[in-house]
Amino acid sequence: MFSNPKKNIKHLGLKRDMRVADFGAGSGHYTMLASEIVGDEGRVYAIDIQNKLLRKIKNLSVSEQRYNIDILNGDIEKIGGAKLGDNSIDAVIFTNIFFQIEKKHNVITEIKRVLKLKGKTMVIDWADSFKGIGPTAEDIVTESEAEKLFIENGFEFVERFDAGEHHYGLIFIKV
Repeated sequence: MFSNPKKNIKHLGLKRDMRVADFGAGSGHYTMLASEIVGDEGRVYAIDIQNKLLRKIKNLSVSEQRYNIDILNGDIEKIGGAKLGDNSIDAVIFTNIFFQIEKKHNVITEIKRVLKLKGKTMVIDWADSFKGIGPTAEDIVTESEAEKLFIENGFEFVERFDAGEHHYGLIFIKV
């Protein structure tokens, strides 16, 4: 396995009652894990631009009786595109999509907008191009580039962790 969501999400320090946004939720692995951790008192917002993936998450959340997940069709590259209030989220999950994002500063600004002061974001992305799996080499956002972008946009670096084969993991806090 390239990446282990169950192991990785522990680095975010989620707790019961938290409000979490999964930016670019994809197939929903992190959404479902976050839902389990924050419990019925918390909320998880699965945000993606692809309706097909959002339907998959919705169906999975219904079948697993997870009623603390909200499905949002949103464009995280637009300010306000996450469709969440300012300073309303405790943690943002941002995994395996940095390489797909054209407006990187906009996404980071949107993460910062929705996060509460001292809110955390977990960034996981591809460290390299692996035999045609994942992004092409020219699309990769390196670990140092990701760190620089977040720090330039008002975040403080907290932690670096092994996010799995061919991936890096970073934790930032909104200051």
